[in-house]
Amino acid sequence: GELRVGPLTLDPDSRRVSRDGRPVALTAREFELLRYLMSNAGKVVSRERLLNGVWSYGYDPGTKIVDVYVRYVRAKIDLEGENSLIETVRGVGYMMPG
Repeated sequence: GELRVGPLTLDPDSRRVSRDGRPVALTAREFELLRYLMSNAGKVVSRERLLNGVWSYGYDPGTKIVDVYVRYVRAKIDLEGENSLIETVRGVGYMMPG
């Protein structure tokens, strides 16, 4: 069913995301990244797990693709002046509130 974190709702079946009822347009990869983080809300998700779960390839410590995509998603789901819904856990990965 639907995933909810704070003001965000994600429907995996229709592949729709909304914030406070307003639709958020995401690319397929951005959607998968957000779905992965939302389905693990309350847990720290490592970059390695995100790479495996969203991009389906092995971890390359040199790659910045996870960070780049988190930035893309944040730009679409966060409101200016508010803390991001995706928290950075330094040296580990990312987390959404549970």
